Amino acid sequence: MAEWYARWAEIAGARALRVLAILLLAYLVTRVLKALTKRLIQVSKSAARAAQMREHQTRKVAGVLYSLGSALVVAAAIGAVLPELGFHVESLLAAAGVAGIIVGVGAQSLIKDIVNGFFIVFEDQYVAGDLIQLNGETGRVEHLTLRRTVLRNPSGAAVTIPNSLVGQVANLSRDWSQVFVDIVVPSDETVGRALATLEKIAGDFRSDADWSAALVDGPRVLGVESLSLDGTVLRLQVRTALNRKDDVARELRRRIKLGFEQSHILLSHMHKVALQGEGPSNPA
Repeated sequence: MAEWYARWAEIAGARALRVLAILLLAYLVTRVLKALTKRLIQVSKSAARAAQMREHQTRKVAGVLYSLGSALVVAAAIGAVLPELGFHVESLLAAAGVAGIIVGVGAQSLIKDIVNGFFIVFEDQYVAGDLIQLNGETGRVEHLTLRRTVLRNPSGAAVTIPNSLVGQVANLSRDWSQVFVDIVVPSDETVGRALATLEKIAGDFRSDADWSAALVDGPRVLGVESLSLDGTVLRLQVRTALNRKDDVARELRRRIKLGFEQSHILLSHMHKVALQGEGPSNPA
C-alpha cells in the first residue's frame, strides 16, 4: 500500500510540475507579447497630427494582435494541461471543430469585415481624417473600426461602408497633391510669346513668399498639351501641400489672366471683331 501511494505521489508530483511549467510558460509568452505590442505603440508616437492618427490605428492593431495571441496561448495551455489532469481532449476538440464550422458559416460576412479591416489598419491604407475615394464615394474618413469605415461626403452625409466591400482606395491625403492647369489661346496667337509669359508668371509665383509654403514643386510649364478647334492648349503642372491644390490653382489662374491681359494675349473664345467697308448711308 505504501509502495502504491509513493508511486501515485511521484506521478502526481511529476504531473503537477508539468502543469506548473505549462502555466508558467504561457504566462511568460503573454508578457512578452504584451511588451512587443507596447513597443509598437511607442515607436508610432509623435506630436504631429497625422502621426497621432496613425498611433491610434497602431493601438488598434496592437490590441487585436495581443487579444488573438493571448487567446491562442491560453487555448494551447488548456489543451496541454487537460491530458495531464486525466481528461481526454479528443472529444472536446471534435466538438470545438464542429462549433467553429457552424459559427464560421453563420458569420462569414462579419469575419470578412474584420479580416479586411485588420489589413486596412495594419497596412495603413488610410486613417481617420484622411480624404479618400472609395466605392464611388469621395469623403473624409470620420470613423474607422475593424468592421466598418464611415465617410463624410461633400453633401454632408455620413456614408457607412462595411470593410468587406472596400476595394480600390485612392488616398488624397498622403504626402502631396497635384493639379494641372490648362490654358487655351487662339490658334493665330504666337505660341512662343504665350509660353514665355507663362514662364514669367510661374517664376514669380514660385518666388512669392506668401505662396511658397503651399508649393512642393512648380509651377512648371509643360508646353503645348494639344491642338483643337478652339485653339492651342498649354499646360502647367504644380505639386502642392496636402489639400492646397484648389487654392493654388485658383491663384495661378488669376495671375495668368492678369499676365495675359498685360501682355495683350487673348485667351480662347475672346475674339477681336473688325468691321470693314462703308457704313450705312445717311437717309438725310
